[in-house]
Amino acid sequence: MLLEFFTGKVLEAFLVKKNEPNWLMVLRTVMPLGLSYIPIGLACGVLLHAAGFNHLLTALISVLVFSGGAQFLIASMLTINAPMTTIILMMFFLELRYALLGSSLSRYLKGQRLPFIFFFAFSMNDENYAVNYLKFATDKHWKPSQAILVEHYSLLFWTVSNIIGSLIGSALTINLSVVDFALTALFIYMAIMQTKSRLTILVCALSGVLTIFFLVLMKSTLGLVVATLLASLTGYFIERHLLAHKPESHLLYKVHDPTGQTAMEEDTDK
Repeated sequence: MLLEFFTGKVLEAFLVKKNEPNWLMVLRTVMPLGLSYIPIGLACGVLLHAAGFNHLLTALISVLVFSGGAQFLIASMLTINAPMTTIILMMFFLELRYALLGSSLSRYLKGQRLPFIFFFAFSMNDENYAVNYLKFATDKHWKPSQAILVEHYSLLFWTVSNIIGSLIGSALTINLSVVDFALTALFIYMAIMQTKSRLTILVCALSGVLTIFFLVLMKSTLGLVVATLLASLTGYFIERHLLAHKPESHLLYKVHDPTGQTAMEEDTDK
C-alpha cells in the first residue's frame, strides 16, 4: 500500500494539469529527463575534477558544451595529454550529428528571430531534442517558446549535477586511470545501443583496427580522427551500395533476429 501511494504521488507530480502556469507545465514535461541527468551528471563532474577542472571551469564547460559524450571525451583526452587540435577535431566529429538533428526541427521554428535560433541551437542536445521533437509531432499547441524552455531546464539540471559532482570529486581521491576507462565504457555502451545490423558490428571492428594502425603510424592521437573518418565513410558507402544493389544482404540483418528482417525494414515498420 505504501509503495502504491508513493508511486501515485510521483506520477501525479509528473502529470501536466490544466490551467497551470506555462513554466510549471514545461517543467513537469521535462522532469523525467532532468532526473535522468542527475547520476550521469554527477559522474561527469567527478571525472572532470579528476582531470584537473576546478568548480568554475566545470560549470563553464557544462554550459558551453552541454554534452555528456563530449565532456567525457575532454576529460579522457586531457589525462593522456592529447594535443588541443586533436581534442577539438574529435569533438567536432562527435557533435556533428546536431546539424542533422537541428535541421529536423527547423520547420517548427519558422518565423523565429536569429537570436532565438542561436540560443535554441546552443542549448540543444540529444535528449531535449527527442522531447521537443515528440511534442512538436504530437501536440499542435506546442510552441517554440516552450521548446527552448525545455532546453534551458535540462541545461540547468545538467549543470547543477556537474557542479555537485565536482564538489564530490574534490572530497575524493580518484585514480586517473578511471577517467580513461569511463570514456571507454561510455562509448562501448553508445556503440551497443546503436548496433542495429551486422554491418554496424563490421564497421566497429574496422574502426578498432584502423585506430590501432594509425596510432602506431602517426604516433599521435590524431590517428583517432583519421580512423574514425575512414571507418565512418567506409560504412556509409557500403550501406548505400547494399541498399541499392543487395537489399537482402546478411550484413543488413538485425542483430539477434531469427526472422532475418533487416534494420531498414524495422525502421520502416515503426
